[in-house]
Amino acid sequence: MSSQRIVGILLLVVGIALLFFGLHATDSVTESVKEGVTGRYTDKTTLYIVGGAALTVVGAALAFFGFGRSSHV
Repeated sequence: MSSQRIVGILLLVVGIALLFFGLHATDSVTESVKEGVTGRYTDKTTLYIVGGAALTVVGAALAFFGFGRSSHV
């Protein structure tokens, strides 16, 4: 297994974990109050969700498709 795929799998796992924590945080009392008053989630929760989604996409792309030159001869 190439190091690129290993990094991709690692990013995929971290991205899914961030998404889980971000989506779980949206159910908290603090987030409900903040969203009810301002219509937005806190910056931390938004960062978890957006960052998790980005890492999941990049990790999946690296793990399953692999970009760059192939080391096969």
